Amino acid sequence: MTRQSAKEIDPTDAEHRELGAGLLEEDMGPSSATAHLYRGEIHRMKFWRERLDRTTNWAVVVISAILTWGFSRLDTPHYILLIGIATLTVFLIIEARRYRGYDMWRSRVRKLQENVFAYGLDPSAGIPDPDWRENLGRDYREPTIKISMEEAIAHRLQRVYLPLFTVLLAAWLVRITVIAPGPWVTSAAVGMVPGEGVIAIVTLFYLGAGGIAVRPRTWHAKGELRSKNLRK
Repeated sequence: MTRQSAKEIDPTDAEHRELGAGLLEEDMGPSSATAHLYRGEIHRMKFWRERLDRTTNWAVVVISAILTWGFSRLDTPHYILLIGIATLTVFLIIEARRYRGYDMWRSRVRKLQENVFAYGLDPSAGIPDPDWRENLGRDYREPTIKISMEEAIAHRLQRVYLPLFTVLLAAWLVRITVIAPGPWVTSAAVGMVPGEGVIAIVTLFYLGAGGIAVRPRTWHAKGELRSKNLRK
C-alpha cells in the first residue's frame, strides 16, 4: 500500500474513510496508532469489568454472612434478612453506576472491532456504520454515558441480583412462617410497623424490581450475549 501524506488524502475518498481497508497487508504492522488505541480501550474495559465483578463478589459475601446470621439462632430477629435486602439494593445501585462506565468503554471497543478489524478481515461484507469515524471522534471529544440508570439496573438485575433478591425473599418467608412461633403476619412486624405494612412494603419492592428487570425496552447497551442465534 502506498503511503500518502495528510495533504494528499481526499477525506471524501471511501478507501481512506474506511480505516479497516488494507489492515492485514504487510505494511500495516501491529504498531499502528489504531492498534495502540484498541489496546488501551481493551485495558479500560477490562478494568471496569473487574470493578463490576468486585462489587458482585462483595454482595455475595455479605448476603452469605447475613443468611448465616439470620438462621444461626431461633431468637435472631427476622428483620436481619430485610437489612440484607436493603444492603443488596445498595450494591445493585453501585454496580449499575459502574456498569454505565463499563458500557462506555465497551461500546468503543465494539465499534473498533465491527468497523476496523472485521472490515480488515473481510472487506466484502462492508461496514455496519458508515459514520463510525465521526461518531467515535465525537465520543472522544465529549465522552457520554450511553445507557440510562434504569437500563443498567435492569441489566444487573437480570444477570446477578434478581436471583440474590429471590434467595433473600425465600429465606425471609421461611423465617416468618416456619420458624416464627406465632402467625406469620404478626411475626412480620418490625417494631411499631405492623406485619401487614412490612409485607406490603416488601411486596411493592419486589414488584418494582421485577417490573424494571422484565419490562419491554429498547436496549442501548451492546448485548451480543442476548442474541438468540448465539445461544443455539
